Amino acid sequence: METPFDSEPKSNIVYVKTIDVSDLPRDVQEQAEGLDQLYAVHDAQGTQIALVADRKMAFVLARQNDLAPQAVH
Repeated sequence: METPFDSEPKSNIVYVKTIDVSDLPRDVQEQAEGLDQLYAVHDAQGTQIALVADRKMAFVLARQNDLAPQAVH
């Protein structure tokens, strides 16, 4: 008996890391409204899926979307 399965494991882990606003594109810098740092949420493959103003918001956003946030040091 052969049971098909998805060979790519599904991960609900996302990573939250600090981003310096000065490292972002100019148009994003202008939207940062005087902040020096933002928080990026990345999926397991490293794709940025969100950019928010504070760490707490990044964790709440992840949990509201059934994701498990982990801090990147």
